[in-house]
Amino acid sequence: MTEQPAGQPSTKYKRVLLKISGEALMGDQGYGLHPPTVERIAREVKTVHDMGVEICMVIGGGNIFRGLQGSAQGVERTTADYMGMLATVMNALAMQGALETIGIHTRVISAITMNEVAEPYIRRRAVRHLEKKRVCIFAAGTGNPYFTTDTAATLRANEMSCEAIFKGTKVDGVYDKDPAKHDDAVRYDRITYDDVLAKHLGVMDASAIALARDNDLPIIVFSLDEPGGFKTILAGQGTYTIVS
Repeated sequence: MTEQPAGQPSTKYKRVLLKISGEALMGDQGYGLHPPTVERIAREVKTVHDMGVEICMVIGGGNIFRGLQGSAQGVERTTADYMGMLATVMNALAMQGALETIGIHTRVISAITMNEVAEPYIRRRAVRHLEKKRVCIFAAGTGNPYFTTDTAATLRANEMSCEAIFKGTKVDGVYDKDPAKHDDAVRYDRITYDDVLAKHLGVMDASAIALARDNDLPIIVFSLDEPGGFKTILAGQGTYTIVS
């Protein structure tokens, strides 16, 4: 068990990675950043940070630019992917601002060198930040085209020796079909990596799931729209799906 500040619930996780999509930051808008939504997610992170848990984050860039869509619209694929990576840096800086406003020391760490706005990715330095209870936001994916932020999240979680990936979504777990379209959709409490791949359940892309499976890294899928949900699930309660 992680040692907790007085009055905080216990959690079996000492260090976790939170993966959220860029779309999660745009609220009900169709594009861009919605500051109240960014601030709400920052408060969710703070509640877990206050439990004594070490947190790193990966945020997608789909609210600003998605590489695959750009490629489909005629932008050369490698260029489109780099544009998407830059979008993740913008989201990371927005989240850093929201976290530091509420007193959480944060570092944005970019896989693409941009020293004026973010630290370069150096694994040992990032681990030290986590040990000092700073929230690390890993930006720019893996720094390589053709890899998604899902894969970047799984890679960084393994490099940081995280005990789980928490994937915040708009639904409270993994379903056998889209619950927004099908009233008879069934939620899984627990499912294997291989079943996620075989059934094309869309938890993360295939390379991310395979990397998690090969390193025995559990993925916990939960609703980020549920107030207090992140903290509740870290305390072993609430509704979620474990991929393991």
